[in-house]
Amino acid sequence: MSIVSEISSTAQVDPPCPLNLEGSSLVQAYCRKTPGSSALANRARQIFPGGITHDARYIEPHGIYVTHAEGSRKWDVDGNEYVDYSGGHGALILGHNHPLITDAVRDQLGKGTHYGAGHELEIEWGGIIKDMVPCAERVRFTNSGTESTMLALRLARAHTGRSKFLRFKGHFHGWHDYVTGGVTSHFDGSPITGVPSGTSATMVIAPPNDLKATAAILSRDDDIAAMILEPTGSTWGKVPIMPSFLVGLRRLADEFGVTLIFDEVVSGFRCSPGGAQEAYGVTPDLTTLGKIVSGGLPGAALVGKKEYLDLIDFRQTAMDGRERISHKGTFNAAPASGAAGIAALNLVRSGGPCAEAIGYGNRLIDELNAMFSTESVNWVAYGTFGGFHVFLNPQAKSTDRKEIESGEFGAENIAASKDPSFVMKVRIGALLHGVDLQGWPGGPVSAAHTDDDLGRTVDSFRQTIRLLRSDGDID
Repeated sequence: MSIVSEISSTAQVDPPCPLNLEGSSLVQAYCRKTPGSSALANRARQIFPGGITHDARYIEPHGIYVTHAEGSRKWDVDGNEYVDYSGGHGALILGHNHPLITDAVRDQLGKGTHYGAGHELEIEWGGIIKDMVPCAERVRFTNSGTESTMLALRLARAHTGRSKFLRFKGHFHGWHDYVTGGVTSHFDGSPITGVPSGTSATMVIAPPNDLKATAAILSRDDDIAAMILEPTGSTWGKVPIMPSFLVGLRRLADEFGVTLIFDEVVSGFRCSPGGAQEAYGVTPDLTTLGKIVSGGLPGAALVGKKEYLDLIDFRQTAMDGRERISHKGTFNAAPASGAAGIAALNLVRSGGPCAEAIGYGNRLIDELNAMFSTESVNWVAYGTFGGFHVFLNPQAKSTDRKEIESGEFGAENIAASKDPSFVMKVRIGALLHGVDLQGWPGGPVSAAHTDDDLGRTVDSFRQTIRLLRSDGDID
């Protein structure tokens, strides 16, 4: 064999699964149920790194491959039906394939996909956002939440003349260089592989829900331009933020002349029509938006006070004699995304979809906790604003939902979990029994979820617990 062919042959060998799933009857049953998805996963591994196109879709031994979706359900290539708690990674508060949205997009596609020019839809879309979001004196469209946080930090630096920013441990703000550290690792501020040390040095990490620690940082460092956080807490509220903390941050931002940025890519138009800032009554200087804002199509935005967004305004910067910040993006305010966004936000602004999702989420949490008690596991379901989490509680900590949701339980307690192999088995068990969860485990709920979905979800967890117990994974 030649050296070239030997290298090529070696390159085709898949690396082993890093998790301990051997001997799990639950995983074996899942593999028998999803042969079509398994085959597609094998093909995908020869094309994509890890066989996936988004980290959140990482599932061992393989994920499902979906053919279509409707309302709260989706179906895979093997014909299996699932209650969906991925919801387009949180973009689909109205559920899959809502007729008003699909009709609006279909109509727009007949008129063109990209004009390379302004269009009336972008004005209507931006106007709706401006009316709904309290801080939105001006709107700038982007293509993703990551792009929005990039622009927000740049505007904050330009506005304040400072170079650093303060972020909170565990909070996610996209994957660009400035915000990669401090989410799941590198809590000491050290650079992640591929990120220059000078870039990481501009980031200061603080513990969430600790105003004294935040105030101390701001007091000793006068080069901090901004504070950025997820206002409902990290990972969709997995580690909840106390409302009083938000009030305190607004006060500290004013006191120290620091820009307060709410990352509402997740919470925007979900907590309430005006997002978390409306629900909590705390108005930031800048807000990043994504997911729901474009009705399930690609799109995002940065909104905020005029004095910040003026920094990308040609006329205003010329009049002020300031250097303008350039901002481009091939698909900013794409017409089809605008059509979907307008249709979705016109439905959300009534408040009905938010209330329905929140109500379903609360009922689901109550039913799950009742079942956990019956099954004698110390797991805890909790969540706010239409999202739910299951704390697997390996160290037998609190089983009080209210204590966890208050934010006083502590990030370290919530972050503690069984090993990743166990968490993956829980997720696989849900798929085996017809429920697709996010990897926490948990997920966002939608206004399309029904009482039948609730019953199926509770039963899926029940059957998963029993299989885990029969395999000796839990007592």
